[in-house]
Amino acid sequence: MVQAVINIQENSNRILNIVKAKYGLRNKSDAIDLVINEYGDNFLEPELRPEYIEKAKEIMKQKPIHIGTVDDLRTHLGID
Repeated sequence: MVQAVINIQENSNRILNIVKAKYGLRNKSDAIDLVINEYGDNFLEPELRPEYIEKAKEIMKQKPIHIGTVDDLRTHLGID
């Protein structure tokens, strides 16, 4: 376990207290861990999450659409 002394704003401190109380955590360190883990799940390397890989496999199974030129693409999308 790594220990760190941090300076946070008063509003951040209030948010940590709310998270701590809401989830019944023992201390602010646990609240910080929870917030970081939640944020990390959405922020770090989303392309490696299992649901992303499954979605990519489904897309790869689809038949590609030949577009040709930019005008053909506009016609295909109905942007004329």
